[in-house]
Amino acid sequence: MDKFTVYLVDDDAGVLKALSRLLRAKGYEVKSYVSPQEFLEQHDPAVSGCAVLDVSMPGLDGLELQQALTAGGSHRPVVFITGKGDVPTSVRAMKAGAIDFLTKPTKDTDLLEAVRRAEERDAEVRRRLSELELVQAKLKTLTPREREVLTHVVAGRLNKQRWRISSAWRRGPKSRNRGRALLAQRSTRRTTNSAAIVFHGGNSPLDCRS
Repeated sequence: MDKFTVYLVDDDAGVLKALSRLLRAKGYEVKSYVSPQEFLEQHDPAVSGCAVLDVSMPGLDGLELQQALTAGGSHRPVVFITGKGDVPTSVRAMKAGAIDFLTKPTKDTDLLEAVRRAEERDAEVRRRLSELELVQAKLKTLTPREREVLTHVVAGRLNKQRWRISSAWRRGPKSRNRGRALLAQRSTRRTTNSAAIVFHGGNSPLDCRS
């Protein structure tokens, strides 16, 4: 099994050296870059890992680099570090899906915790991607008639679930417990949900920020 890779991007060579040493000591694979452009040229989205980005860099800043990754179709988890953080910038970063926004000098424990959470999110995103690809592969084997039938089955099941949950919520506390149970049951039916996304669109199954 390949090691989880941490991509460090910072124009300060001293910071790169210190963080690389820390992360390698904890067993992570580390790739460091002094420029965002170099990172983008060599970045491989297929490799499991996260990006630790300095916010203030010449050329592309950290937020712009995060946007470039997203625009390129990458779901790479991002941790930001900065020597002069401000509230508006940190809010923008977190709204864009960042794992954390840390101020230099970064505490070792804070960075390692952020990387641990990034590792969990990366694993979840890749699991969901694999699941969705499996559903799409199975859909390709269906005949047009089978696809039509499945479309109606998915739509009917989702509508029935919504009706049952809504009805339980309206009938009072005991029924609300039943509604919560239905919600939990519904959340485990990932294959049905993935098929619903394929047929009807909706929220991405890759949104793991909650």
